[in-house]
Amino acid sequence: QQTMVDVIANNLANVNTNGFKRSQVNFQDLLYTQITEPGVEVSSGVTAPVGLEIGNGVRVGDTTKVFSRGEVENTGRNLDVAIQGNGLFQVTSPTGEFRYTRDGSFQIDGTGNLVTAMGYTVGISGLGDAQRVEIGADGTVSIFDATGARSSAGTIQLANFPNPAGLRSEGNNLLSETDASGSVVTGTAGQTGLGTLQAGFLEKANVQMVTELVNLIKAQRAYEMNSRAIRAGDDMLRTANDVVR
Repeated sequence: QQTMVDVIANNLANVNTNGFKRSQVNFQDLLYTQITEPGVEVSSGVTAPVGLEIGNGVRVGDTTKVFSRGEVENTGRNLDVAIQGNGLFQVTSPTGEFRYTRDGSFQIDGTGNLVTAMGYTVGISGLGDAQRVEIGADGTVSIFDATGARSSAGTIQLANFPNPAGLRSEGNNLLSETDASGSVVTGTAGQTGLGTLQAGFLEKANVQMVTELVNLIKAQRAYEMNSRAIRAGDDMLRTANDVVR
């Protein structure tokens, strides 16, 4: 329950983080002590329909990222891009490694590259002298010079994974590939199951505050109930010891 509170707290802390995907905690029960097996013969010709087993508690099985779509906010800024549907932006770190994100708040750096807030490149360059930049639904990046002439600067590719929940969170709105996520598949927005791009908008976190607060109360109450159950067990054992004495 403490782990659940920690995860909920992180979800609530990132309620205004661009492209953030909430996590949920999945629990698993522990091994059981089998006192009596189901179906054993309790008397001549009579078998027990159920057995007797004592559980040994619970453990945290995993935390799963929920990739439902967050609310889309109109920013009016032409370099802000939201993904409508499946897919992630593939960005390149300064060391040349690929990372993935749903945060489409892009900037133009001093060398004319389209980059994230952390300076990771998106694969689009030559924007330094552009008077205006437009990003189409298919990821096509068009630039306009002082005369209004239009030219293409490239296309923003989207990435997808067989199991996006298996991606590793690295902070700074970035995810990295793992064996559990499967190999990356890149493509053009709007094709092969990938979503389209919407310029001038940003995808916010998919955290629902009401749901998280309800879950927080449930976790707190469950923590209290478990504490009381342990205390009751201790009191019963103390009483049993007093009887022996």
